[in-house]
Amino acid sequence: MTTNTDKYKADLDSLIKLGDSMELDLTFRHLEEEGQLSDDDKKNFKKFKGAFEKHYQRWYTESSAVIKQLIPDRSAEFENLYKGDGKRKEINSTTYNLQDWLNGIRAGFNEYRGEKHYNDFAIVSMRFHTQLEILKAVKVRFESSLLDIRQVVQADLFDSEIDAARELLKHGFLRGAGAIAGVVLEKHLGQVADNHSIKSRKKHPTISDFNDLLKKGGVIEVPTWRQIQRLGDLRNFCDHNKQREPASDEVAELIDGVEKITKTIF
Repeated sequence: MTTNTDKYKADLDSLIKLGDSMELDLTFRHLEEEGQLSDDDKKNFKKFKGAFEKHYQRWYTESSAVIKQLIPDRSAEFENLYKGDGKRKEINSTTYNLQDWLNGIRAGFNEYRGEKHYNDFAIVSMRFHTQLEILKAVKVRFESSLLDIRQVVQADLFDSEIDAARELLKHGFLRGAGAIAGVVLEKHLGQVADNHSIKSRKKHPTISDFNDLLKKGGVIEVPTWRQIQRLGDLRNFCDHNKQREPASDEVAELIDGVEKITKTIF
């Protein structure tokens, strides 16, 4: 059985391998500009040429999600290397970023000396190298004995509990299935709040409490907030409303929704 731990390792290895190939593309391009490509280098360059621009957006999106979950304290730095801090007044050697390069923005030339005002390619290479090293630090942390694997183990437990809820639903135990799904949702939202250092003043916060805190903290957008609000209402109906039995499709909606939230919100 493949666990979430195995999946994290495989996905991380794949991202690092892709990042290495993208960095080789940049390295070979630099050597080509300097006229230092050997015949063997030229053969290898063909395998990686264009890899950086072709794969960067997917690599960045997936890497960013991994970093947010496993080393959230490096997430802002990782994102800043891509898009800067948003406060710049001009583009120069200090403020130029990866997003500029990917959008086709290049350094201007000094008309008297015929040189670029700054080496945009070198800046891009340096910034990407730093991003790649941050991603590789995730692997070091992941494999370290100091790694807090609580979230990974918890994700495996959540998968098992969601499977259990589906089994109960299948056999007609609707309230029990809804109750289990609701507990998973509440625990997951609590973990997400912890990930983002968001604290509740309540001793025992509910799904609704966590939902409001995460929206206020900018972790989730309004559509997601509304979706979680709907799931919370379904959970409460399964737990507390005794006027009628919950419908099978309502419990199925709750279970499916909870599974989606646990896989997409971190």
